[in-house]
This record gives sequence, C-alpha cells and structure tokens, in this order.
Amino acid sequence: MPERKTLLRTAGSISLATLVSRVLGLARDQVQSYYFGAGALTDAFVAAFRIPNLLRDLFAEGALSSAFVPTFTAERERSGSDAAWRLANRVLSVLAVILGTLTVLLALFAPQIVPFYAPGFNPEKAALAVTMTRILAPFLLCVALAAVAMGVLNTCGRFFLPALAPAAFNLAAILAVIALSPVLPRFGLQPVLSLAIGAMAGGLLQFLVQVPALGREGYHFRFDLAFSDPGLRRVGTLMLPAVFGLAATQINILVDTILASKMGDGPPTWLAIAFRLMQLPLGLFGVAIATANLARVSRDVARQDHEALRASLAGALRAAALLTLPATAGLIALARPIVRVLFEHGRFDAADTEATALAIVCYAFGLYAYSVTKIQVPTYYALGDTRRPVLASAVSVVAKIAANFVLIALLRRLGLPIHLALALSTSLAAWLNFVQLGLGLHARVGPLSAHAVTSTTLRLLLVSAGVGVAAYGAYAGLEAGWPGPGTVREMVRLLVSAGVGVGVWAAGCAWMRLPEAEALWRRFAR
Repeated sequence: MPERKTLLRTAGSISLATLVSRVLGLARDQVQSYYFGAGALTDAFVAAFRIPNLLRDLFAEGALSSAFVPTFTAERERSGSDAAWRLANRVLSVLAVILGTLTVLLALFAPQIVPFYAPGFNPEKAALAVTMTRILAPFLLCVALAAVAMGVLNTCGRFFLPALAPAAFNLAAILAVIALSPVLPRFGLQPVLSLAIGAMAGGLLQFLVQVPALGREGYHFRFDLAFSDPGLRRVGTLMLPAVFGLAATQINILVDTILASKMGDGPPTWLAIAFRLMQLPLGLFGVAIATANLARVSRDVARQDHEALRASLAGALRAAALLTLPATAGLIALARPIVRVLFEHGRFDAADTEATALAIVCYAFGLYAYSVTKIQVPTYYALGDTRRPVLASAVSVVAKIAANFVLIALLRRLGLPIHLALALSTSLAAWLNFVQLGLGLHARVGPLSAHAVTSTTLRLLLVSAGVGVAAYGAYAGLEAGWPGPGTVREMVRLLVSAGVGVGVWAAGCAWMRLPEAEALWRRFAR
C-alpha cells in the first residue's frame, strides 16, 4: 500500500494534470466557437452531448467513482490485492453488459429522447441533434470504463495519469474538428458532425490511455459476471442512492437545457461555454481536492480512524476555500475580457461575448458551493450514509426548478437577458445543497471547530474580495490608459490584471499565515 501523501501534494498533482486537460478543453471550445459560432449548429451539439454527459455523471464518473473507490479500497485493505482485482473485473463486466445495452437503446430511441431534452428545437435542429446523439451513444460506456480505471489507479496512489486522461478527450475533439470539418461535406455530411465524432473518439481514448498503467499495477481484465459477489452488490447498493445524491447539478442542467431550447438560437451554447469556464477552477481545485480526499477518507473509514477522518475532511474544506474563493472573485471581475480573449473570433461575435460573460458571473457565485459539495457527497458514501445526499439533492432540484420560473419572470419584467435566470438559479441550488450536506456531516462526523475551518474560510473570503477589486481595478486602469482594439492588447491587459489579483491573494495569505497557503508555497518551491 502506498504511503499516505499530504492532501495538497496529491491535489497539486491532480491539479497539474487537470490544468493540461482544462487548457486543452478551452482550446476545444475555442475551435468549436471559431468554426461554428454560437447558434443553431452548436446548440444541437450541446443538446446531443448533454444526454450521454448527464448519464455519465449519474451512472459513471460521479456515482460509480463514489461507490467503487470506498468498496475497492476496503476490499484491498481487508482481503488483499487478488480480491480487489477480482472485484474490479466483475464491476467492469457488469458495466459492459448494462451500459452496452443502454448504448443500443439510446441510439435506437434518439428521435424520441431529443424532443424531451430540447422541446424548443425546430425540426431541422432536432434532426441534427438526433444524428449527433446516435454518434455519441457509446460515449457513456467508454467513460464508465475510464471511471473504474481511475478509481483503481487512485487507490493504488496513482493520481496524475487518471487526471490527465481527459486531455486525450479534448485533443481528439480538437483534431476532429480541424481535420474532419473540411472533409465531411465530400461525403454529403455536415461539417458540424465533426464535433460529435471527436467527442466519441475522445471518450474511448480517455479509457485506453489508462490501460498500460493498470497493467503495471498488476491488473489484467477477465470477463467475470458474478452478480452474487458481495463487493459488487455493495457497489450497486451505494451507487443507486449516489445517483440521486450527485444528481442535483446534472438534473439542474437538464432543466436549463429544456428551458434554454425555447429561448431561440444561442442561449444553450452561451450557458454551456459559461458553465465550462466556471468548471476550469472547479476542475483544477475543487475536483482535484475531492479526488484526493475521497481516497483518504475511504482509507480512514476502512481503518475506523474517526479523528483522522475529521482531519482529512477539515483539510479538504480549508484547501477548497483557499483555492476556489479567490478564483470566484477573479471570474466575476474579469468575465468579459476572459470570454473576449478566448472566444470572440470567427463566428463568435461581441453579442455572444456579452451574453456568455454575464452567465459566467451568475455561475461563479456558486463555485465554492460546487467544490465543497464534491467533497461532501463522496465523504457520505465513504461512511456508507446514502440517505442525506438523496434528500439534499431532491430538495435542491425542486428549489432549482421553482427558482427558474421565478427568476425568468423577474428578469423579463426588468428587461434583462432571461438566460441568466438559469445560471443564477443553478448557483442558488448549489448553495442550498451545500448547506444541507454541511449540517448533516456536522451531525455525522462531529464538529470541526478544532480544525479552524470557519475562521479560515472567513479570512479567505476577505482576501478574495480584495482579489476581485484589485483585478477589476487593474483591468479598468489599463483599458483607460491603453485604448484600442487588438487581441494581443486585450490579452496583455487580462494577464496583467489576473497577475495583480494573484499577487493580492498571495500577499493576503502570507499576512494571515494560513497553514494551507504555506504548504502550497512549499510545494511550489520544491
């Protein structure tokens, strides 16, 4: 069994790999926006990709990881590596059968499924979304296999490669658009289908790049269907409620897709780009910390070390505040120049920039809640508690749906863009979910007052306010003193302003002598 690493060191490795993936993800979005803009074509892809993406988070990466990692860890701790490899084989075999069947059904019934997700699409737009859905149908199976591979490698102490695997997805998607969009018309196909082909190829690569590392750890796949296996049953038992516990964000996005499809051409794409930009810091920091924390709390629970469990959870919460609160402030302060530099090229125009930037601001208010929820929910499942996340998720979904209609009516009356209601209600639902899960963990794990979570978070909130003010002030000052168009000038202003914000954050953390910040500086120094 590998030696325990510090949380920030492990999260740092994941963040580095995730940075590569997210940068490529931004490049993928840039290529998509340049070639196809923000309109009917990209709206169709967003809707088509939403279907396997929703199922992925519900049944693969989210719920499956939360159920598989604690069970695989416990099996390895108690019964040894052979029993753990046997469990992995049985999980993969069951997934191949169930998700293979689901893939076929998704392809067959795509014409009936798409109108449910996008009732506002006209017939031509809906037909394009159906074609893309059929191309993307096997994506769910591929990423489910990748999720199991990631869980095995994480338990073995290998975090960097699994976190880097999504980079293969983004790279395939980029190359497909560049290489195939000029070629497809020769075969009577629309160039925009390259988006779906690239995403499908990327999903397969996300699994395949992890296979050699699994072999080096001693794992070799053998088809083994054994539905009576206790470990497999435990994965299923944890996974079913985990589907509901982790579903709040995805169900909320589904509701947004349905409503946005009725708002004309553009809103589905604006919201999708804004949400992915918000997910950049979420992936770099929130998901990285959550992934490292899941392996640690699973081990703490398997060893019945309750004090270590509280320390692990508190450390993850402090680290989340250290990294996501200033990221929130930076996103809000610099939303417009970020979108302008990254996407306002080709068919993506200034109106698209404005609409997307406003959506980013609304989503950013929920960034901290998103990141902490990704720590809280897997902790519940490591503890074997499935009830609280299900209830919290259900309440959040109902609140999100109600808030959608209230905010749409309010913004329409105020003459503001109504697609912002969908982003803002998503953030409100994330905060409601966070509060419910926090109260439940306090009752289940015990108070974390000895670990200074609240005081650290409040101090970092103050620092983050300074980050936002400084970054916005720097950008405004540079814009006034250095007028004129130009992508290079805009990029320089953005980078300088972001650098000012990072400097304020570093100075504030040093002044407050935060232990997490000091650990981070030592990590960078090494």
